[in-house]
Parts: sequence; C-alpha cells; structure tokens
Amino acid sequence: MTSANIVQKLWNYCNVLRDDGMSYGDYVEQLTYLLFLKMSDERTKSPYNKPSAMPAGFDWPSLIKKDGDELFDHYRHLLDQLGKEKGLLGLIFNKSQNKFQDPAKLRRLLVDLIGKENWSMMSADVKGDAYEGLLEKNAQDTKSGAGQYFTPRPLIRAMIDVIRPKPGEKICDPACGTGGFLLAAHDNIIAGNPNMTKEEKHALKDVTFSGWELVQSTARLCAMNLMLHGIGNNDGKLPLTVSDALAADPGDRFDIVLTNPPFGKKSSTTIVGEDGKASKETDIVEREDFWATTSNKQLNFLQHVKTLLKQHGRCGIVVPDNVLFEGGAGETVRRKLLHDCDVHTLLRLPTGLFYAQGVKANVLFFDKKPASETPWTKKLWIYDLRTNIHFTLKTNPLKRADLDEFVECYNPANRQDRNPTWSEANQAGRWRVYDYDEIINRDKASLDIFWLKDESLEDSDNLPEPGIIAAEIIEDLRAALEQFQEIADDLGVAE
Repeated sequence: MTSANIVQKLWNYCNVLRDDGMSYGDYVEQLTYLLFLKMSDERTKSPYNKPSAMPAGFDWPSLIKKDGDELFDHYRHLLDQLGKEKGLLGLIFNKSQNKFQDPAKLRRLLVDLIGKENWSMMSADVKGDAYEGLLEKNAQDTKSGAGQYFTPRPLIRAMIDVIRPKPGEKICDPACGTGGFLLAAHDNIIAGNPNMTKEEKHALKDVTFSGWELVQSTARLCAMNLMLHGIGNNDGKLPLTVSDALAADPGDRFDIVLTNPPFGKKSSTTIVGEDGKASKETDIVEREDFWATTSNKQLNFLQHVKTLLKQHGRCGIVVPDNVLFEGGAGETVRRKLLHDCDVHTLLRLPTGLFYAQGVKANVLFFDKKPASETPWTKKLWIYDLRTNIHFTLKTNPLKRADLDEFVECYNPANRQDRNPTWSEANQAGRWRVYDYDEIINRDKASLDIFWLKDESLEDSDNLPEPGIIAAEIIEDLRAALEQFQEIADDLGVAE
C-alpha cells in the first residue's frame, strides 16, 4: 500500500471521528499511541525477536483482546501507566488521554486500520511519508494551531539542498517542531550518498541528529515521526530533548543548524497576584554567550544558534522581518553577527507560505568563524522571492520548483562563484549582492532591503486576485495587531 493510500484511509476515518467531536490534532495523537503499541508488538516477533519494551499487561495484545467498556477502561489505564515510564515510553505517552467517545470506534481503528498493516515491515519511506501527510493535514487545520510547528516542506528541501549535509556531520534543530528539518536532512544524505559504509549508516541513524522541542504534545509527534523514518537507535533512544532550548548552552556543538524558531515576538509568563489579577512578566533571557539581552525570542534563537555551531559550521534559519530591521538589541545582534560570522545569503520569502498567519519571513544563511579583528562578512547576497510573487496555502501552494532559481543562484557547489541576475540593464533581477560597507552603514545596519518595483503599485492591471489581496491585508493587520498587543502588554494594559 502506498503512503498516499494509507493517509487517505486513516484520514477518512478521522472524518468519522470528527462527528464525535475529536479534532484533527487529537486524532493524530491517538494514532501515535496506537501505532507505537502496534510497532512495539511487531518487534517482539520474527524477524526482529526483540524483548518487549512494554510493561506486562500494558501492550498491544492486551488491547486487542478487549471490547466495549472493558476496552475503554483498559486503554485509559494503559495510557496512564505508560505515561509514568521513563525514556522513550514517557516521551510518547506523557500526559496522554483517551479522546475517543465510542469504544466501537476505537475498536475499529485498532482492528481494521492499524491492526491490518505490518508497520515494521513497511519501508520507512512509505510509513514515514504517511505520517508526514497526516501532520501536514493537521497543520492545515487552522483552528488547531498546529501550523506554527510545521514548516512548508518545499522550503525545507531547498534550504537543505543549498546547505548540502554530508555523512559524519552533526546536525541540530533547536526548535524542531514535528522534525521536518531533521528528516529532510536524513533523506538528503541517503539520496546523495548511496555508497555509505555500514558505520556511516549507523552513525546517521544514531548520532547525526539532535533536536529540542519545548511543547510536549509536539515532541510526541516528532518522536513518532523520527521513529517511523528509522531515526534513533534500537535501544529506544531518540535524539530529542523536551525542554526550552534557550534556557542554557547545552555544551554540544554542531556542523549544521537548520531551524524555524516559533513565531511570536516576546516570551512572557503570566503571574496571578494575591488579588486574583493576572499580569504578564516579560521573560528576558540572560546568557553570558549572548551578545544582547532581550525578550525577543527570534533574536535569542539567532544568538543561540551562533553558540551551537562549531567553527566553520553552517546555518540556515527562518527569521521574521523584525529580526532584519529592529533597533536596540536587534541592531547589536546584527552588527555582531555580520562581524563574527560570514552572513552570506538572505532569501526574502513571500507571504502565504506558513499555516501560522500574519508572518513575513526570510531565511538567513551564515557560517560561524573564528575570532577576528576584521569582519568575516564581505558580501551579502539577497534573493527576493517576495515582490510581485503571491502564494496561497490552498489554491497556489509553494512548490520546490518555485525555489529552483534561488538554489541555482546560490550555487551550493561553489558559492564563491556567484553571478547577480540584477544589473542596471536588468532591473527585474531577483538576485543582488551588497558589500559589507553598504550594509553596515545603513540605518541600524538593517538587512530589510528591497529593490524591485511592486507592479501592483505601478499598474492596476497587474493587481493579484482579490482573494490574494484580501489574504495579504489580513496578514498585515494580524502582524500589526500582534505588535500593538505586545506594546499593550509591556504597558500593563489588561486585555
């Protein structure tokens, strides 16, 4: 059975469960528990013959034997028991709950859908793609908010195509969501290196990747996603830490960091006073390895990534526009980054890419360098994929082919040998280079640079479709509203 068929089969059943009030996110979570139980049982049989990782009586066979209310009671107890376990079991089942309303529907999912497939024998491509398909469908459900943990896969693939990971390199995502960057890097290494040694294959599976994720329910999905793709060792160890990546320097250093940190500008904690009134206290991250102290989460992630990289390590990070132009700590971070690292490429992304609305984003590529008196950044190459380009999630989604020109211009084989497409003679070129002196002398060392003419301002015949205009207006208003909300929070204005 193909991954598309499996996704369709599992997703059709989700529509049945929605009548019982189960959300997309709940459904993917329940599937995760049951898939894990089934695959753990499969691994106790031939050809694997592994000892069971499950406590006795809290496993797949114990579920399958039961029906009706007895099944419901046992499923609840099983989730509760496994959530208390340490290691991988705890990671998958922590705080898990039964979201089914009808035992007959749980029984059908167990017997007809999950029970009929041998998931362990199925190729990692098929079952991994099937699970990715479910995660993407979940991200499309705007009410669930899951979209903020899901980076568009064509963008991830293009970023990895230019970074070019190699066997033996250590790769990290400090805000890994459901694991998109780690999995795409894994697939890219396998596809580009068909003759890897046995040792290299083991290293790829067991020690190449590291991820951090703050949200337990998202980490659960990431853990399942990595397992289904064959990442992690057979002892049940996964390269995933559930914690706040910004809390401290983990001490580990990596050859490559690929990440899309969470959007939402400031970190804050809600404090309830003795009078019952709630107030928000801004969380300011103070670390000795940071250039600037700020509550801006994206600026903190940018500084954290700089710490995580080995000397000459490579980074591709998705950042919102405010990281490119904000003053104060933003200016400090940009000037230090341009000096201490080789910030060589900026990709300006169009709107309509992310399931989290109101986001104007970019991808910043840089290499970490040793200490130097002179700045490491010599030239910044910018590719403008935003001006006069309009994507929508449903009718005109981003495809990998839309990034072909960027990847070609980037010239990953030799990025010292690049040619701009913009010139005085061709002012419609999207690929342009700026010298360090030009950038550092701009107001606040801003990287928020555009040069193409917006055709819709020049000629009303070139206006995008009304639906696209409406979506872009909504994104702009949402972004503005968020900024005003932050100002109100800072001033202590109650909602």
